[in-house]
Amino acid sequence: MAELSDKKLSSSLEDYIEAIFNLAAGNDGGAARSSDIAQKLGVAKASVTGALRVLKDRGLVNYRPYGEVTLTASGVRAAAAVAQKHKILKLFFMDVLGVDGETAQKAACRSEHAFGNELIARLLCFIEFVNKSAGSSGGVGDEFKGYCRKRLAKNRDIVNGKAAT
Repeated sequence: MAELSDKKLSSSLEDYIEAIFNLAAGNDGGAARSSDIAQKLGVAKASVTGALRVLKDRGLVNYRPYGEVTLTASGVRAAAAVAQKHKILKLFFMDVLGVDGETAQKAACRSEHAFGNELIARLLCFIEFVNKSAGSSGGVGDEFKGYCRKRLAKNRDIVNGKAAT
């Protein structure tokens, strides 16, 4: 019998298992509380309850009303995959594109759901390539960041979301 967790998760459910994963990692008991999940995601506790029921039905979490939430083995695998995508995207945005940490964090949160596994794998290869080429001379990564600074300073319309002139 195939596991229910094999079905593709929505972006919202991926956010929930990633939040549980991150909260549980910071907790000695390896569990999360509904109120902490709600606070981390900025949602109502009722929304958390609904999501936890769906995740439980899919075999991804162990959950009882008013109890702590833990990830099942399938849940840990799924959450770790989402967290890894997030980490790779954030690294790409910071190390390759040169954006600040907060911007990279927000962009990674939005992008992790849309990028498929092959694209994520290629981004990781590109990050490694850029970092490897950096060596002592700075390499292609620093050259690109310099180009970006000059280009964006020259044409602020791109940064401000306006059509380039």
